[in-house]
Amino acid sequence: MPPRDAPRVALLNAWALRGLFLIALVFFLREARALLIPVVMALLLTFVLTPAVRLLRRHGIREAVGAALLVSALLGSSIPVVALLAEPAAQWWDRAPSTVAAVLARIDRWRADLPVLGPASGTRRNASAEGSDPVKARLASEGIALTGSLLGESARFTLSAVATVILLYLLLASEHWMLARCIEVLPPRPRLRALVLAGLRAAQRDIGRYLMALALVNLGVGLVTTLAMAWLGLPSPGLWGMVAALLNFMPYIGPVLTMTALALAATMAGATGLEALMPPLAYLAIHAFESNIVSPWFIGRRLAMNPLSVFLSVLVWGWLWGVAGAVIAVPLLIGLRSLSRRNRKLHVMALYLEGSARPALSLGSLLRCGRTQP
Repeated sequence: MPPRDAPRVALLNAWALRGLFLIALVFFLREARALLIPVVMALLLTFVLTPAVRLLRRHGIREAVGAALLVSALLGSSIPVVALLAEPAAQWWDRAPSTVAAVLARIDRWRADLPVLGPASGTRRNASAEGSDPVKARLASEGIALTGSLLGESARFTLSAVATVILLYLLLASEHWMLARCIEVLPPRPRLRALVLAGLRAAQRDIGRYLMALALVNLGVGLVTTLAMAWLGLPSPGLWGMVAALLNFMPYIGPVLTMTALALAATMAGATGLEALMPPLAYLAIHAFESNIVSPWFIGRRLAMNPLSVFLSVLVWGWLWGVAGAVIAVPLLIGLRSLSRRNRKLHVMALYLEGSARPALSLGSLLRCGRTQP
């Protein structure tokens, strides 16, 4: 190999190693999600509750005691809500088999009226004579598999929730100690330590503010949705308000899932035609008002993100970790932006993550000026 090709080969090897590391990291995140999801969720909740722990510490309450008080208050406020909504959720679940049977009967009528959707008449008569329908048989088997899957997911969710609560208490009780140790292991350079501490504090502050503001906005969405569903006559309006509030933590995906759930709930309640479309349309109006007026004003420009980066982050983390990944996608993106603002090597990434109302400059002006000032 000629000596002049050695730097090129070294550069290619370096990029190849980086690509292999990235692929290995993606597979590690996907396979270790059961371990990592409670850790990440506890960290995000720590960012929200840490200011309260510091406030209690300034008033003479130790961190361990303050953390116990906050975690107990969080559990004490969530458990009654879950218990209150458990009964209507169970009623909807018990009603599901009869609704599925009604939907199957409607599908059979469609298949009989439209030959394209069903088999030939002779084949249909033979199938009726044999008393078997492959569609119904498939749905029955899928229903059994779905029940088993739900039981398994419920057990995993319970274990993950318990681990998250325990980690949340430990992180809140030792937040100052952990932060001090992270700074202590850095090289003894005051500027480096100050930059790292400022970046961590900024990420912690921005993520905490975003989650708190989003929680308040979603609480309002849940209350308005409850009132709208009660006005439309949909059974268990509080349940659907809670569903709308929780799913609204997932950008883009959550509202679509909420509209789908409301349409199915209206169908299960016996609504047909326009009546079945009223609940999802009402929620669509609520979401449009929230996303275009309430959230931009309440969350503010400082925490605004590039919509394209948000959508891609939701897709990637949703593929990696499912619902939990879609929930934590935006907070992780906000933390990455806060850190990249204080790192010269990552400053370009911060420019792409920024959400700004300032219009983009023309290509001609960019070519003439060479560079722009932020």
